Amino acid sequence: MPKSGKPAATTIQQSTRSYEKWLRAHIPLLPADLQLKHERMRESPFSFLRATFYRWMERWPAVRRELASAPEVLAVGDLHVENFGTWRDAEGRLVWGINDFDETCRLPYVQDLVRLAASAHLALAANHLKIPKREADEAILAGYAEGLAAGGRPFVLAERGGALRVMATHRLRDPEAFWSRLTAWPTVGGELPPGAEKALRALLPEPDLPCRVVHRIAGLGSLGRQRFVAIAEWKGAQIAREAKALAPSAALWAGAGDESPKILYQTLMDAAVRSPDPFVRVKRRWVVRRLAPDCSRIELAELPAERDEAHLLRAMGKETANVHLASRTARSLQSDLAARPRGWLHAAAGRMAEAVQQDWEAWTRGRSGKP
Repeated sequence: MPKSGKPAATTIQQSTRSYEKWLRAHIPLLPADLQLKHERMRESPFSFLRATFYRWMERWPAVRRELASAPEVLAVGDLHVENFGTWRDAEGRLVWGINDFDETCRLPYVQDLVRLAASAHLALAANHLKIPKREADEAILAGYAEGLAAGGRPFVLAERGGALRVMATHRLRDPEAFWSRLTAWPTVGGELPPGAEKALRALLPEPDLPCRVVHRIAGLGSLGRQRFVAIAEWKGAQIAREAKALAPSAALWAGAGDESPKILYQTLMDAAVRSPDPFVRVKRRWVVRRLAPDCSRIELAELPAERDEAHLLRAMGKETANVHLASRTARSLQSDLAARPRGWLHAAAGRMAEAVQQDWEAWTRGRSGKP
């Protein structure tokens, strides 16, 4: 058995029940939101990938053998092509990069690259991307190598970015749509968990500012967890702050990565090569952040129809290097990367994407074979 104590070979249904039971031991789960997550897992293999990092970590040993020697880093874990967004740094500049670190844990650095590339394969199959798979993998790997060679560099779009800035800011043309969606969520009845309320109040410009708290349904991997948004009027316009429940990484459940249940979200954010969002903080078991049209995750559907996808994926590779440099020197990662055979990323991403496809098909039919 793995370190977690769960059976080594399970169906996707068994894995989901086991993981959710484990997760309930750490945080409360919302049954209605969890049911919605299960339904959305049927939409496409890409949606399934986003929702099932726990299953990815259970499947990971299928490619781990040839990648086992890779140096470990503080990894994002649940990395994919829609885990990127924008925020404002302490100088008010628009910054682009990885959007959340809910599943951060210690893993071989190649895990993040393989998952990012596999997500590109599945996004292509879902018509979210048009770039050929091999070209996508090469762009990610080239960007990662460039990021390491540069020693990391934040993506501050105020002064540079070119095509990336155009892609990242395309959605900012319609801020009314953002606020319309956010304010449509129902007001929370009853009291908030004390930790959530305290964390939200601490992030408001005035602790006693009158606000309406809504229950927001968002994301896929974290769907089912408590997520509260405080919406208020301040200085003539609306502002919003979100608190989302955190739990140890699903890698711990799967028996992979660091055995410690410590949440490493803040640790990785603080050490990564980036211009940080001053409004993102971890308060005990809650991550709190500012929400705004210019401060949220970017879905592929929000990008302009005409875009340079190779450039975008290259930037994603660079940003992955920015994060990995929080816990490893560029030299150690470059040395391992140079020793890997040509096409290793394409082969590993293809195998994992195929495993995700198989699990998705089993999930939609309500049955599964063993990994």
